[in-house]
Formats: sequence, C-alpha cells, structure tokens
Amino acid sequence: MRIGSVAGIDVLVTSSWFIIAALISFSIAPRIEQVEPGLGAWKYVAGLVFAVVLYLSVLLHEASHAVMAQRFGFRVNSITLHFLGGMTEIDAPARSPRQEFWIAVVGPLTSIGVGLAAVAAWFVLPEGLVRVAVEGLAGANLLIGVLNLVPGLPLDGGRVLKAAVWRFSGDSTTGTVVAGWGGRLTALAVLTWPLVQYEVLGVTPTLFDYLLVIVLALFLWTGATASMAHAKLRRRLPLLVARPLARRALAVPEDTPLAEAVRRAEEAGAGSIVTVTASGTPTGIVNETAVLATPEERRPWIAVSAVARTLDDGLTLPATIAGEELVMAISQHPAEEYLLVEADGSVLGVLATADVDKAFRAAH
Repeated sequence: MRIGSVAGIDVLVTSSWFIIAALISFSIAPRIEQVEPGLGAWKYVAGLVFAVVLYLSVLLHEASHAVMAQRFGFRVNSITLHFLGGMTEIDAPARSPRQEFWIAVVGPLTSIGVGLAAVAAWFVLPEGLVRVAVEGLAGANLLIGVLNLVPGLPLDGGRVLKAAVWRFSGDSTTGTVVAGWGGRLTALAVLTWPLVQYEVLGVTPTLFDYLLVIVLALFLWTGATASMAHAKLRRRLPLLVARPLARRALAVPEDTPLAEAVRRAEEAGAGSIVTVTASGTPTGIVNETAVLATPEERRPWIAVSAVARTLDDGLTLPATIAGEELVMAISQHPAEEYLLVEADGSVLGVLATADVDKAFRAAH
C-alpha cells in the first residue's frame, strides 16, 4: 500500500513488512523491559515504534538511490519497503559504469552515515528508551551498510562490482555475470552461518537462525540468477528491429463493410488492415482474432471499424524503433498490434507482438 512520497516518488509498503515489524517488536521487547521495567504490553508498542524508526532509515537508504538516479536523468517509479529491506524501481538501467557505481554505492554510504551518527548520539544520551532505540539504529544501519557492500548481486556491492568489471571490460553483461556469481557465492556462504555460530562463537543456532539463513540465501541466489538471465536477454535486444517485422497494411475507410475490407486485403497480399478517416488519418487496427470470430455471412453487414482497436496512446510507434526501446514500448502499452509510421507520418505497416516474440526467440 502507498504510505506517501519522497522527492515525488511513491513509497509503498508490502504486507510482509508487518511481519518483520512484529518480529522486531518481539525481539527487542526484552531489552526494553531491561531498561524500563514494568511497562507490560507497552514494551511491544515501544518495539513497534523502533521498527518504524528503523525502516525510516531503510527508506533513507532507498531514497538516496532514487535521488542519485534522478540526478542522472532517470525516472524512478517507486520505493518499496518489504520483509528484507527495500527496493527502488528505476525505469531504465544505468547507461555507464559511472552511473551504475554512484547509484549503487550511495545507499550503503547513507546507511553507514546514519549508523555513525547514531553511535555519536549514543554517547551523549542518558539511559532510557531513546538510547536503546539509538543503539539499535546504530547497529542495524552499520550492519546494513557493510553487508550491502558485499560484492554480489542483488546487493548494492554487487552493482559496484558490476560497474568495476564493466569499466575494465567495456561490457555491462560481463559485469553482471561476474557480480551474479558473486551473489551466488555469497548465498552459499550465508548458509554456513549456523556452523560459524556453533564452531567459532560457541552459540547453539536456533530454529529461527536456520530459517533466516535459508530465506536470505534464497533471496541472494534467486536475485543473482535473475540478474544474470536478464543481462543475457538484454544482449539479444539490439537484434530486435521493428521495420523488417512490419506486416504490410491495407488502409480502408472506417465504414467499409468487413467482407469488402478482407477481400481487398487478400487481393493486395496485406497482412493487416488499418481504418482511416476520409482525410486518410489512421484511426484503428483491425483485430485479426475479432475478424476470425465474425461469421462470414455477417461480414457484409458489419463496418470494419466494429472489429478495429482504436489507436490509443502508445499504439502508434516510429518505424525506426528497435531494441530495448521497442520492448519498453510494448511493455508499457500491451496490445496485439501496433501501427508503425515513418518520420513524415506515412504508414509503414503493422507490428504484431507475436512477430516480435518470434524474432526474439530466434535471436542468438
């Protein structure tokens, strides 16, 4: 759910946040009871307040990513707070290693800065609940900042590693793959934490410890794997070019009987039909599925515009569109077909999503 905005960016909270807030409240309650005995159930309320304050610092971490991305000219769609922290949704990937580095590193640096400020405040605050909260804030932010610098995706440190490899190799995909393997190795390392607790620290792991490392390891492994797969797909995007995929389109007036429009298209060898006004302005694309669903005996009595989809915003694309720009356009305005127009406004043809999918699968 939306709880507000930062720098014009929507801040969202998932239902899983309430689970972690409750866990934080119960885990810190004994410490609160130790400092302020006799609070009873109010110690859980105080714990919940601490959870909110802690996630405000997480929000600050994510907001730093968002503001840095905005400074580089990217549009930030949202900031989401969830069970394992937060996520900033930026509408496009970094265009250079420098952008990748600064957008990534500013988050951990912000958390470390908050942690150090809390440490300084701890020394001047008197004993009490506020000092307990600042103590927890210091430890949590320093831990978040340092762990996020671990060089493995999907952590921020993984993006820093990606930027470094990208800078020296000249290939962002190579950077992602290297950082992805860093994330996978980090996931395997996380699984060994209960063993470290027992053998090195002399602490017997609890069921919660085992569950936590499994959740974290899965998060890291799946995030790293998804990043690697996405990078390999992005490498194939430049092979997607709209112009050669365009189907020849026949333009007919909107009031043309459907049967007549189909006959003309077959004679002309056109793969699509576009409806136009009397002045020749395109208004819609005839839906092939709707045509096939219309009985032949009814087609002479139905205007072709009745089975055409109106050319709403996003359904008209430049004939030169290609690669990631093409994929983004289709993602933002899902449809079966799009009208491709030349720079002078003339119609090149119709681009079918099915043809784009087929070309993408065939790309190597």
